[in-house]
Amino acid sequence: MKKLLLLQLTCLLLFGAQAQDKWDLRRCVEYAVANNISVKQTDVQARLAELTLRQSKASQVPTLGFGANIGYSSGQAQDPATFALITSGLWSNQYFLQTNWNFFNFGSVKNNIQGNKFAYEAANAATDKLKNDVSLNVANAYLQTLLAFQTAHAAEVQVQFSQSQLEITRKQVAAGTLPELNAAEIESQLAQDSATLITARSNVGQASLTLKAYMSLDAAAPFNIDTPNVERIPIESIADLQPAAVYALALQNQPQQKVDALQMKAAEKFVKANKAAMYPTFSLGAQFYTTFTNQTYDYTRMPVSITQFTGIVKGTGDSVFYNGFQDNVIASKTGYFKQLNQNFRQSVGFNINVPILNGRALRSNYDRSKLNYKNYEFQQQLDNLNLKGNIYQAYNLAVAALQTFESNKKVLSAAERSFDFARKRYGIGMLNTIDLLTNQNNYFKAKINLLSSQFDYVFKMKVLEYYKGMGIKL
Repeated sequence: MKKLLLLQLTCLLLFGAQAQDKWDLRRCVEYAVANNISVKQTDVQARLAELTLRQSKASQVPTLGFGANIGYSSGQAQDPATFALITSGLWSNQYFLQTNWNFFNFGSVKNNIQGNKFAYEAANAATDKLKNDVSLNVANAYLQTLLAFQTAHAAEVQVQFSQSQLEITRKQVAAGTLPELNAAEIESQLAQDSATLITARSNVGQASLTLKAYMSLDAAAPFNIDTPNVERIPIESIADLQPAAVYALALQNQPQQKVDALQMKAAEKFVKANKAAMYPTFSLGAQFYTTFTNQTYDYTRMPVSITQFTGIVKGTGDSVFYNGFQDNVIASKTGYFKQLNQNFRQSVGFNINVPILNGRALRSNYDRSKLNYKNYEFQQQLDNLNLKGNIYQAYNLAVAALQTFESNKKVLSAAERSFDFARKRYGIGMLNTIDLLTNQNNYFKAKINLLSSQFDYVFKMKVLEYYKGMGIKL
């Protein structure tokens, strides 16, 4: 029994923790940014740009290469160690180490590095732009989900009110003070309100699915959003969000404008790099080389005593002999490591490379880079024009949303007073059911319109704050 109670308590705690696990806007945005496929793709592009930057920086370091080979040749060939012509089969083995350093190139490498640096920063800014776009989409979907929740809550209150009104009317019908028609009319209204509630709850589910899609969250995953009071969401004053001032700040803060500025700087450096590539390049080179062959010999002189007949003595006829020494040369193949040591050679040289005819490749690269710069310049102008147009449009929409919101406040206040009077008059039999239901529907419609205009106003103001560089905060 104790184990069963403990298991039930654990399940209740887990269920309660899950029920209280709500998603606020920050959590939704952080999850969306971390899991959005497009954000991941732009991040990969930024990493590729970083690799290009690293490679261009490494081009300043002298090159260094090591190689080795072994081979066999037959017929007449030149010995790579003695440079003598031989006809016997030749086995050879070479090792070499070489380096080269471009020490002056009229700034081609330097400008290329700076261009890649700005391109890498532009790629990071593009990632930030996409993150901001995702955040804005998530914030809009989040507010739409909040609106759906509030609308469903209002519809639920409406159903409860109609249910309560039906109970009161049935009592009055039973007492004979109201006809049965009144109860039937309210039953019809209750059915309509119930259908409206079902639609509102369906809209909550649909809005949640839309928000999950923007977040790249599994549609089947449990999901409950935090529902802050919309009236407590901080909003800047419309006077502090004048379009001219917002546009001036947006030029400095918006990631797209940063992308354009960095791409312009990168294109400018690439123009200089391609121009410098048409000038001579000066470099220093060095090479270390050694070789071994199987046809290299060491020769050793060995003195050998000899007796040699030199002549005959006249008169006696005796033979005369010479006793002495003669050098005998002994050949032996030179050892492997001894040859490598003996044949070790070094060379150092100064090189100059002057591009003269290269199929117009360098000139075309230079002209192409200038056109790319001009294209980025036009793109910057276009993006600035679009940004200014979007800000002024967002400001006009925010002003219109504010006016609609204030107007709907008055409409709701009037509809609430009218409905209150209608209920009182209906309670004393001075108003028919149709007029009561008309006032009730007008009041419910006014509440829904106020909610919709309020959320629309909040989002329009948040868009202006976004352009101002304040981010998305609820």
